Amino acid sequence: MNLRQEETVSAFVTVKEFDEEHFVVMSTRKGMIKKTPLKDFSNPRKGGIKGINLREGDSLIDARISEGNNDILLGTSNGMAIRFNEKDVRPMGRTAAGVRGVKLNPEDVVIGMVIIKRAGTVLVVSTNGYGKRTGLSGYRITRRAGKGIITMKTTEKIGKLLAIMEVVDGDDLMIITGKGIIIRQHVDSISTIGRNTQGVRLIRLKENEYVSDVAKVVPQDDEEKLNAETTNEKDEKEKSKEGERGIRTCYTRA
Repeated sequence: MNLRQEETVSAFVTVKEFDEEHFVVMSTRKGMIKKTPLKDFSNPRKGGIKGINLREGDSLIDARISEGNNDILLGTSNGMAIRFNEKDVRPMGRTAAGVRGVKLNPEDVVIGMVIIKRAGTVLVVSTNGYGKRTGLSGYRITRRAGKGIITMKTTEKIGKLLAIMEVVDGDDLMIITGKGIIIRQHVDSISTIGRNTQGVRLIRLKENEYVSDVAKVVPQDDEEKLNAETTNEKDEKEKSKEGERGIRTCYTRA
């Protein structure tokens, strides 16, 4: 992909088919959110195509595939989070700027977006190596554009919120520091505690060291299960359509 000067890759998604049932949901650093039908990206050009119209001073922080009825969770660096259903965000064309997803306090920014699919727990990690899990029930569903609720108490000791993601027992977590140190640990070893708390230490950092990134590792079996569920849903829809036309089709699997 040919990038312009000072342009960088912010997010990528894997796609098998550009169908009409799925959407690309994008969120920006300044709290904007946008949903565009996946099929609108089916004819890319060599230099890329416009995905979102960013306002001055704003930048894209994440892009995810949704199924049209998922809940969305946005997290901010000051430890706030807001949960709303994606139906609260109307589908828009590729060149639109989107709508307000969360109302930010001064000097606060969005650091992550979760498209809830696995009904697990919400994991948050701070720049100083603290983290925790909280049940999804702790995040009430509200309307978009609100200020949200506290998901982690950020202090000088804890640091700013760096990452927010949905996890389940069996997942692994990889934590990377600014000096290139990586540790891997089981998600089920991380305490599940209340939302309005500071969390526990996940990694011991040296002086002037910080967490630069966090990645979730999903077991292969779970990934295959998610792919199979998506395939089954599509097969059932095709069967329904063909049944209406009076066509009988035999489906087989290897």
